[in-house]
Amino acid sequence: MTMRQTPLTCSGHTRPVVDLAFSGITPYGYFLISACKGEQGRNPGPRRLGLDGKPMLRQGDTGDWIGTFLGHKGAVWGATLNKDATKAATAAADFTAKVWDAVSGDELMTLAHKHIVKTVDFTQDSNYLLTGGQDKLLRIYDLNKPEAEPKEISGHTSGIKKALWCSEDKQILSADDKTVRLWDHATMTEVKSLNFNMSVSSMEYIPEGEILVITYGRSIAFHSAVSLDPIKSFEAPATINSASLHPEKEFLVAGGEDFKLYKYDYNSGEELESYKGHFGPIHCVRFSPDGELYASGSEDGTLRLWQTVVGKTYGLWKCVLPEEDSGELAKPKIGFPETTEEELEEIASENSDCIYPSAPDVKA
Repeated sequence: MTMRQTPLTCSGHTRPVVDLAFSGITPYGYFLISACKGEQGRNPGPRRLGLDGKPMLRQGDTGDWIGTFLGHKGAVWGATLNKDATKAATAAADFTAKVWDAVSGDELMTLAHKHIVKTVDFTQDSNYLLTGGQDKLLRIYDLNKPEAEPKEISGHTSGIKKALWCSEDKQILSADDKTVRLWDHATMTEVKSLNFNMSVSSMEYIPEGEILVITYGRSIAFHSAVSLDPIKSFEAPATINSASLHPEKEFLVAGGEDFKLYKYDYNSGEELESYKGHFGPIHCVRFSPDGELYASGSEDGTLRLWQTVVGKTYGLWKCVLPEEDSGELAKPKIGFPETTEEELEEIASENSDCIYPSAPDVKA
């Protein structure tokens, strides 16, 4: 029986969503943080909910809004959560990175930089924060000594787009415009680098198996995170901005300039699904830590949550089978408190996916 993909659409941001990240699985479930670049260089004026350019925290499996981190001035380019979702970090155009209490929403510290900050990443123990940005330097902050100067690693020749801890925090992976570099944390020296003939658009690190996912142009490439040796690569039909590998290494999802999401079999490279995912280019995609869903963020200002296996009862999705011989496609229903089936049926898009607000009952 054919099942129809029915994404959850998380509203709230009104400007392009440029980064997102999931926490690990905690006793309270898992969580999702998103970064929105807002408008720069002019006063954007009043906006719906007033949340432009401000990172938002959500329940990961439902997309329900939990809170918004207020404090940055200007675009926020990067956002991440630590493993247990007790802390958040953000990277912004106001020349700062900030660390937040992800439970209370309070700002814990502001880390001043000399240029726009693009990327932030916690060590596994949450004691150190790695940052990178337009000044081409990697910085390592000891969060237990916020007054101390950070350690700095130089070597990049253009602005750093992404920087990630890897190999149990013993090494660092970083990407600028056309290079990906591997660094040794202890010696602060470069181990190896990869050069590309076009701009690197994204990078994801998978600790289980030490796999690095890199996107550039229409290519989705997989490398060893330990040696940077190539493993395999796929070609997509359009320019890809982001890709994510399923935790069990079964599937790969990718999104880019043609507004579409692509799902591939990781082992065979076969394209399993493709569908219009947004009403603008897709900037970021990531699988949830349990692999049951993946999130996408777009130029259209929305986050969408998609089921990895369509039809499973999970989160807000509840599979409802049609009556026999009705000729209808089976489709998962999405249940919200105080929302009737008739009201849900009225909301549909051209892609046969339903657009729903992320949190019908928003609580402060």
